[in-house]
Amino acid sequence: MRLLIIGGGGREHALALALAADDPSHHIYVAPGNPGTAAVATNLPIPPDDLDRIADAVDAHAIDLTLVGPELPLALGLADRLRAEGRTVFGPGANGARIEASKAFAKEVMHAAGVPTARSRTFTDAGAALAYIDSHAEPLVVKASGLAAGKGAIVCLTRDEARHAARAMLSERIFGDAGSVVVVEEFLEGEELSVLAVTNGREVRLLPAAQDHKRLLDGDHGPNTGGMGAYAPVSIATPAVLRRVTDSVLLPTLRELERRGAPYRGVLYAGLMLHPDGTPNVVEFNCRLGDPETQVVVPLIASGLTALLDAAARGEPLPTIGIRAGAAVTTILAAAGYPDHPVKGDVISIPTDLGPGVTVYHAGTQLRDDGALVVNGGRVLAVTALAATFDEARQRSRAAAERITFEGKQFRRDIGWREQVRGER
Repeated sequence: MRLLIIGGGGREHALALALAADDPSHHIYVAPGNPGTAAVATNLPIPPDDLDRIADAVDAHAIDLTLVGPELPLALGLADRLRAEGRTVFGPGANGARIEASKAFAKEVMHAAGVPTARSRTFTDAGAALAYIDSHAEPLVVKASGLAAGKGAIVCLTRDEARHAARAMLSERIFGDAGSVVVVEEFLEGEELSVLAVTNGREVRLLPAAQDHKRLLDGDHGPNTGGMGAYAPVSIATPAVLRRVTDSVLLPTLRELERRGAPYRGVLYAGLMLHPDGTPNVVEFNCRLGDPETQVVVPLIASGLTALLDAAARGEPLPTIGIRAGAAVTTILAAAGYPDHPVKGDVISIPTDLGPGVTVYHAGTQLRDDGALVVNGGRVLAVTALAATFDEARQRSRAAAERITFEGKQFRRDIGWREQVRGER
C-alpha cells in the first residue's frame, strides 16, 4: 500500500516504523516527518494544518490510506476533505473530532450517553466561574475547553489555585481561544489509564492499555506536560475492567456521536480515572492516537496493524491483531526549559549500542546543514524498550535514556512507578 502519515513527532515515527515492519512492501510518506521518519519513509515538507497541500499530495502520490496523527488537522476537517474527494482516511471528521477539540462538547456527549465522568460546569464568564469555584469542595480541576497541546487541564488542590487558573484562562487568555470556554469539574480519586480503541464507528478493537505520566518531575511533581513517558500493558486493566470500559464508555459514546450526525472512524482514546472498585470515569477523550502512548503501545502489536487501520478507515468489520508477550516502557527526553520555554539548537548524541529491544523515536529533532542532529522542540526523543517483563523494560528504557546526551536534557527516572509498587507487594 501507499500510506501517508500526517504529523512530525514521535507518534508518527512509531507508526511509520510499525507499518513498515508490518509489511515491508509499503511505500510510506510522512508530512512533514522528522529525521527519524526519513530513515524509513519519504518526508514531505507540508505542515499538518495545510489541508490544501495535503489533499494535493494524496492525489500526487496516489495514496491508498492517509493516517492523521495530530488532533489539529482533524479538528480543521482534514478527514472530511479527503473523504469528500473519495479518499480513505483514518481519523474522524471535524464533528467527531470535537470530542477532543471541545471539552464542553465532550461533556454534553457523555451526559447524553450516560458515560461516567466527573460532575462539572462550563463557563465563558470569569465572574461566574469564580463564584462557582467559591462554592465548590477542594480539590477541583480547571480545564481549557479547546485544544491546548495537552497542557490545558490544571489540578487545583485549593480554591485559591482554581481561582488563579480560571482567571488565567478566561481573563488573561494564557491558552488563547482554547481557554475562552472553561470547564470546572470535581477531582476524581483513582489511578489514570489510557485506553485506545480503533473503531469503524460500530465496533471497537482495543490496543494494549497504557499509563501516561503527565508531570515533568519524578514522583508526579512539577508542571503538566504533553507526557513524559508511558508503559504498557497495565496490570489494573484486567479483562473485566476493559469489558466495562467498552460497554459503559466507548460504545455508548460512539452511538451518541452517530446520533448527533458525527459517525466516527479512527481511534477513540479514553483517558480514564479508574476508581479502586474498578469503576472507570472519563477524564477526557482524544480523537487520535496518543503521544507518548503510541510509542509504547504500537511496538507491542506483532501483526495485523495495517489491516486493522485500513478496515476502520473504510468502515469495514475489524480484524484481530497479534499482541506480543512482555511489556514496553517509554521514557521521554525533553529539552532544557520544557514545558514553558524549550531551548532549541543543542546537539544530540545517540549511541548506536543502546541495548536489546531499545528503539529511539524522534520527535523534536532536526538535522543541521552540517549533518548534526539538534533539538528542535520540547519533547525531543522517546526511548522505548521492549522486554519479557515490565522490570526489564523499565530498566532498559531508563539506562538508554541516561546514555543519550544533549545540553539541559530532562527526563523522568520513575516511569511506571505505580506498576513497580504493585509488583513489590
